[in-house]
Amino acid sequence: MTTVSNTVTVLLPLPLGNGYTYGIPDALDLGRGDIVSVPLGQRQVNGVGWDREPEDVTPEKLKFISAKLDSPPLPRVSREFVDWVAAYNLASPGAVLRMVISVPAALEPPKPRIAYALNTNPPACRTTAARERVLTVLKDGLPRSGQELALEAGTGPSVIKGLVEANMLIKLTLPPAPHFANPDWHAPGPTLSAEQATAATAMRQHVLDSAFQPSVLEGVPGSGKTEVYLEAISEALASDKQALVLLPEIALSAQWLERFRERFGCAPALWHSDLTGVQRRTTWRAVASGEAKVVVGARSALFLPYPDLGVIVIDEEHDGSFKQEEGVVYNARDMGVVRASLGSIPVALVSATPSLETMQNVAEGRYKHFNLPARHGGAALPDILRVDMRVAGPERGKWLSPDLVNTLNETFLRGEQALLFLNRRGYAPLTLCRACGFRLQCPQCSTWLVEHRLLGRLQCHQCGYAAKMPQACPDCGAKDKLTACGPGVERLAEEVDEIFPSIESRIVASDTLHRPGQAAELVREIESRKIDLLIGTQIISKGYHFPYLTLVGVVDADLGLSGGDLRASERTYQLLYQVAGRAGRAERPGRVILQTYMPDHPVIEAISTGDREEFLSAEAQDRKDNMMPPFGRLVGIIVSGADEAAVEQAVKALNQTAPRDNKIQTLGPAEAPIKLLRGRHRRRFLLKARKNVNIQAIIRRWLSTAQIPRKIRVHVDIDPYTFL
Repeated sequence: MTTVSNTVTVLLPLPLGNGYTYGIPDALDLGRGDIVSVPLGQRQVNGVGWDREPEDVTPEKLKFISAKLDSPPLPRVSREFVDWVAAYNLASPGAVLRMVISVPAALEPPKPRIAYALNTNPPACRTTAARERVLTVLKDGLPRSGQELALEAGTGPSVIKGLVEANMLIKLTLPPAPHFANPDWHAPGPTLSAEQATAATAMRQHVLDSAFQPSVLEGVPGSGKTEVYLEAISEALASDKQALVLLPEIALSAQWLERFRERFGCAPALWHSDLTGVQRRTTWRAVASGEAKVVVGARSALFLPYPDLGVIVIDEEHDGSFKQEEGVVYNARDMGVVRASLGSIPVALVSATPSLETMQNVAEGRYKHFNLPARHGGAALPDILRVDMRVAGPERGKWLSPDLVNTLNETFLRGEQALLFLNRRGYAPLTLCRACGFRLQCPQCSTWLVEHRLLGRLQCHQCGYAAKMPQACPDCGAKDKLTACGPGVERLAEEVDEIFPSIESRIVASDTLHRPGQAAELVREIESRKIDLLIGTQIISKGYHFPYLTLVGVVDADLGLSGGDLRASERTYQLLYQVAGRAGRAERPGRVILQTYMPDHPVIEAISTGDREEFLSAEAQDRKDNMMPPFGRLVGIIVSGADEAAVEQAVKALNQTAPRDNKIQTLGPAEAPIKLLRGRHRRRFLLKARKNVNIQAIIRRWLSTAQIPRKIRVHVDIDPYTFL
């Protein structure tokens, strides 16, 4: 009989509380971290035995665990990580757990393999030529699956079935075959420069020390940062530990994956949103069992249940893609450092343009710093030229200046490749009526619709709404008066086709390139020089190495410098520096042309002169004077709902008790810059505090006292990166 005292807290992957108390059947041997099936209402759900003392539940209300699943238990460090992420980001632990056990099918054991072997004491039996071939194949003593055996013996499955029924063969159950090869850490890596070797030796030692040690690997584009941190991964593999590499654009990392194969002889395990259900199940299980030794993934790969992680690498650590903006809101870069701390392992933050937050940690002695100031192999950094579009711009209706057109022509005549960078997808960012001034707007968001002429539609880049281009103005009915305003990459390609009709160009944007296979094919075409010109957005700005790409033209270097984003200047600098780094990465010298209407802006000045330190110093001082990150704390609070009056009512209730004292400043409420998103009206608070303030505790108390209608959503963003 089950005793009531034999209970456990089970955390469910649902945004519900901190876990529920369940009874443990007497016959069930259950430990913390074991994955179980439990009743919840009228259904069965999976959960995890958690590290919290169970609450007292009366016997008549106590429900019991239905089953313990045949899955590796969730490691202790993963459970601690779930609790830490939930507490820091003011999220439900169950919602964080859902990211950890995100593949329910992986919690069930894979089907065993059926194989066949010779019966060592077979009965007398009539044989045929086909049967003899099967028996001959199996004389080497190695069991084979039915498909393998039929193929080698040149026969059909009915012959094998007959031999089993005649007891000439025995059926065996074998464990599933491994899905991931072990990377060969014995394989020698490339010859490193002195600076690379110094950083690699230190990072290898960090892995050997098996202690928490954050480090920053900074280096100019083309300096060989990847080769350095692959040495740390090699050390982890030599110690039979796992390694994790986070990349901001894993689906576009064809060259990175090829570099890994060259170094270790096999591919790593991949984790990103484009995997099939079967791939996700296989990979999750392989990670949890320790079979997958190296995982390369997007931010969600951080939450996989690694039983013996030895090192974490966060490549392009400055990239905003590491910030998850919906559901559980978190920054994978920062949470990666936390995961390393909880697991007592090293973490490497890698970038040509480290974030101010990261460099402040270096300045304060929290992170070690390694710098690679020169390109590997002696390649020179590109020359950077400014074109003042106020005095040397193109003719009306065009977007490429004469200087850029002439340099493009020279580049193509030399048989070299070029990149035109414009961080705007589609054909045009705005369509308006020349008769009445009406602007085509998303019906669900307070944003303009972007024309995508290649797809034949208008699209909202906030919610995904799409519609065909109307024949007449929806407001005044005028025909043939709708006109595109401003350029996107498609419009730029149209201009290029007029100027250079014989060259081969490709548009590279998230609309045209979002799968690993597409990226790999693009890389092959560029490397084989079938493409002369790339016209791309930010997804082409980092990580790629093309020896014949010698010219980068930035069509609108000022894009991103305006607006209320506190990181606008830093982010624009990082983007321009990264895209400039695509030029001249081999023996051919590179050139970068920046088209700008603000040639004296500090960002443009810093990119052009290479005086990064002065720019970053001024940027840091401005943040410090205003107590902005990394010298202060920010939290965004978005209140949203379909009923605007209810949103206003909730905002008023929150505003009455909003924290305002010498420790914390509450700005707002105000309409969010995007005041309507996916049909929900939005109002925003912004809280600012000093770094030593426990802002989570303050917000938790504040939100718990306010009366918020259930139909109103309160979205908390700790350390916000966008302010829309």
